[in-house]
Amino acid sequence: MSMMSEFKEFAMRGNVVDMAVGVIIGGAFGKIVASFVADVIMPPIGMILGGVDFKALAYTLKPAQGDVAAVMISYGKFIQTIVDFAIIALVIFLAIRTMNSLKKQEEAAPAAPPAPSVQEVLLTEIRDAVRAR
Repeated sequence: MSMMSEFKEFAMRGNVVDMAVGVIIGGAFGKIVASFVADVIMPPIGMILGGVDFKALAYTLKPAQGDVAAVMISYGKFIQTIVDFAIIALVIFLAIRTMNSLKKQEEAAPAAPPAPSVQEVLLTEIRDAVRAR
């Protein structure tokens, strides 16, 4: 078997394709959440805190000198990233919780027992007739 055919077989397995779709959707969802946090959530929070721009919050370790950029710890961006993570983690938790509750509902409803076979029905009638004597 050639390397290309082995790779094709590997790549077309259901789990690999599902994982690829999940990664792509997850990446897009991460961008949406990052934009939501940066453009919708943080500006009102900054306004409430007295006009703070979280993107600009930083501690300068070494100021810029000529062509050399300043060395800074950008803790405002870090705060935004933590909020991004918290929202994504909450959404994933809720999705998994919903999926688990749906699985439990499927497992909780047991299937009806199959109807007894003709032989079982006849044996039951015979047993009942013998007991009646």
